[in-house]
Amino acid sequence: MAENHTLEKALNMHEIWNGKIETTAKAHVRSREDLAVAYTPGVAEPCKVIAKDPEAAYKYTMKANTVAVVSDGSAVLGLGNIGALAAMPVMEGKAVLFKEFGGVNAVPICLDTQDTEEIIRTVVNLAPAFGGINLEDISAPRCFEVEERLKELLDIPVFHDDQHGTAIVVLAGVINALKVVGKTKENCRVVVNGAGSAGVAITKLLLTYGFSYITMCDINGTICRDSKHLNWMQQKMAEVTNPDQLHGTLADALKGADIFIGVSAPNIVTKEMVASMNSDAILFAMANPVPEIMPDLAKEAGARVVGTGRSDFPNQVNNVIAFPGIFRGALEGRASQITEEMKLAAANAIASLIGENQLSDTNILPEAFDPRVADAVSAAIKALIR
Repeated sequence: MAENHTLEKALNMHEIWNGKIETTAKAHVRSREDLAVAYTPGVAEPCKVIAKDPEAAYKYTMKANTVAVVSDGSAVLGLGNIGALAAMPVMEGKAVLFKEFGGVNAVPICLDTQDTEEIIRTVVNLAPAFGGINLEDISAPRCFEVEERLKELLDIPVFHDDQHGTAIVVLAGVINALKVVGKTKENCRVVVNGAGSAGVAITKLLLTYGFSYITMCDINGTICRDSKHLNWMQQKMAEVTNPDQLHGTLADALKGADIFIGVSAPNIVTKEMVASMNSDAILFAMANPVPEIMPDLAKEAGARVVGTGRSDFPNQVNNVIAFPGIFRGALEGRASQITEEMKLAAANAIASLIGENQLSDTNILPEAFDPRVADAVSAAIKALIR
């Protein structure tokens, strides 16, 4: 009943809001002089300065603190390929989160194309107005090429939050969960279920952090070098995961595993599968709105630390504790890109906000509304900008 009330309220509020963001003028035009300063003829002066020195745009325009939230509507939340127009409420919501949690201005831009080259060309052409590009809800594997190419072509940060925001928060949670269960990254077997944008990014960041035994799974089971159904990115991941090249199902992979990370589908992990894992298992079941296994069932089966993407259970894995601070730090520090080192620093900063005496099975990540989060993440990013 509560969930139905929330959904009904959401629809009503969206109608009342008629769009969740609006343009607010900093420059007030109440006299002829105001008009002359803000617009013609006065506006010509900063234009001339920027024409001579493009870097001056950071001083005289909104570029210094504004991000484009770009989507093609091909992989929206749990809704799938609903297109650009239907994706607008999500992108507006993302812009609200940027402002509310990080103090960063954001503009939703939904592109009416799902052609890789056209997306890249369009973003390159609109980039001069922005200090950063946040890619959102673009389906895999196109999202990987879009991001990689844009990072090569642009001199401003490009960040696909579905990939890296998720990975950073997962790593932060894992860092603290390991402290709770008394295990080390070197001795843990990790299973990542879901080989799309989030699953690939999570696996990459865990490998960078120092986990050496990670097995990826998808709907067909374990991902191996000889798997026939892989796309080009999954094939690359097959080269650096599943060191024993084990074949089989998700259930097979979970036997003797220490950590399960799910970014896949609801109710696909059973109590028997959890029971087959090592003692003091860590589970991040992040399918939304229904996780791979409900936390109470995972606990009954012997899991020690359980996280989900939901706000009504402990240990919510929520991207909002990452991306606003990441972009604020990158913008304030004038970073040209967001590096792997920065992602690790952000994860460590998030993890550090839960003190040793506060850590528990049900408290491994700060809340989204913790006012320290954006400051800590932003500072960690800026410390690495040279």
